[in-house]
Amino acid sequence: MSLLKTIDTNPSFAPRESRPLPERLISGDPSFKTWAQDVARGEMIHTGIWEATPGETRSIKGETFEFCHILSGVIELTPEGGEPVTYTAGDSFVMKPGFVGIWKTIETVRKVYVTVMA
Repeated sequence: MSLLKTIDTNPSFAPRESRPLPERLISGDPSFKTWAQDVARGEMIHTGIWEATPGETRSIKGETFEFCHILSGVIELTPEGGEPVTYTAGDSFVMKPGFVGIWKTIETVRKVYVTVMA
C-alpha cells in the first residue's frame, strides 16, 4: 500500500449521489455527489471530492473534523450564533468537532474534503 495518494479533482468514475436528510433541509432542492478516493486508519479518515447544487442545509459535524478546499462555486457558512462567512474557489477552511451551522450553496460547489472521526 502506498503512503502517497493523489486526489483526482475531476474523477472519471461515477459518484455516489444523495440528498440532504429531510430534517436538515432548510431551503431549495440541493443534491450531492461524492467521489470517495481514500479511506485510512480503519475508516477513521476519508478523503475525496464532494459537489453540491444550490440550497441551504443545517450542518452538524458531531465528532467529525473536516478540512475543505473549494475548487469551484460559492458557499456561505454561518456558525450557530455567528456571522456568515463566504468561501469561493481557492479558499480553505476547517469545521471542527461540535460545529453546528447553516451551509448555503449559492453556486454549485465542488470541494476537496478530508474528514477525521474524533
